[in-house]
Amino acid sequence: MASSSRITDPRRLDVAAFAAAHGELAGAWAQDGFARLASVALPGDAQAQPVRWRVAGERAALAGAGAQPALRIEADTVVTLECQRCLGPMQTPLHIERRLFFVEGEDAAAALDAESEEDVLALTPSLDLHALIEDELLLSLPIVPRHEICAAPIDLGAGRETLPDDEAREHPFAALAALKRSPRPN
Repeated sequence: MASSSRITDPRRLDVAAFAAAHGELAGAWAQDGFARLASVALPGDAQAQPVRWRVAGERAALAGAGAQPALRIEADTVVTLECQRCLGPMQTPLHIERRLFFVEGEDAAAALDAESEEDVLALTPSLDLHALIEDELLLSLPIVPRHEICAAPIDLGAGRETLPDDEAREHPFAALAALKRSPRPN
């Protein structure tokens, strides 16, 4: 039997006992406590918002496996990313809402996860909910962060040396066009 502290400790959660007890936990963690998430956000983000989270345990039917422990996880935060269009900072809200099933054994979890539309993980004696929430937040990041409309587009010509019109370079395909027009030797 799991101790009551393991049922309520989000850093070493006993998922089976938590689900059986229909447990609920909620809280907020500082964003800088998520090292991997902080590594993709812009450094020195003074506006970093906490990660607000909630988790509820239950036993629910999983196709092909019967009633299994499950967690319903919700988390929200806002991270500052670099827009890939203008290279400026952009506030990106992240929201996750997931239900994860837990089954005995890695092989069973892999097989059920492949067959089911539900997310299935192997049941472990102790789950680090903090790390799981960080994983889910990382998966919810946009692949290419960019503003809908950038405030100031990046000036690609900034810092480049410009040539006066009379010194402008010839078009790169002009030499090919000249070869095409010249008569071929027989």
